[in-house]
Amino acid sequence: MVQKTFERKTHGEVELDLCFACHSIWFDDFESVQITPGGIITLFKLIHEHRDDQRLPLRDVLNCPRCKDKLLHGLDLAKAGGRFNYHRCLQKHGRFTTFAQFMIEKGFIRQLTAAEISELSARIGVVHCTGCGAPIDIRRDHACSHCRSPIAILDPEAVEQALARYQQAEVKRTTPNMDALADAIVMREKEHSRWQREKKSTSLENTDVGDLIVSGVEMLWKFIRH
Repeated sequence: MVQKTFERKTHGEVELDLCFACHSIWFDDFESVQITPGGIITLFKLIHEHRDDQRLPLRDVLNCPRCKDKLLHGLDLAKAGGRFNYHRCLQKHGRFTTFAQFMIEKGFIRQLTAAEISELSARIGVVHCTGCGAPIDIRRDHACSHCRSPIAILDPEAVEQALARYQQAEVKRTTPNMDALADAIVMREKEHSRWQREKKSTSLENTDVGDLIVSGVEMLWKFIRH
């Protein structure tokens, strides 16, 4: 695997392990949702650059690169792209996801409707699964019989919409919010003014108390001397 770094939403970087030979990504726990919108665009471009690399079939049993335990197959639902699958570590070290399933998760690939599958099956009998690469007879199956991935296509319109969505999100993330900045400055000034008033008030109170104590000590000293 090759390590590539991408900007993290909060701060710092996310280091992903990419396997161009098997067209897959290893995400440590929650890394998939920590990448900035700009980082997702960069990752998509990187995947696109390696689209013609020779693809090796996935092993029947996948193991966690951290603890070597067997990975468990899982399904999830993404708001942008629909249902996608992956293999996760039961020890919560992370998950293994193919490039195609990652692009479904992020909305670059859309799933075919039943009508589209029926139309496609009349012209093409067998397609390859975007999840595991296994052949799917779409005249009989509407999902992969091996990993249960739905049939999906790389739709140019879906790609264009996804890129536009992430680009807008990145611009919004990196552009200073002047209204919020002005509000923050005003609030800071108010806090500073309040602190100054409290400091002045506390100083006066301490002086009064100090004077009373000094006066009391002086009176007591005079009384003892007499």
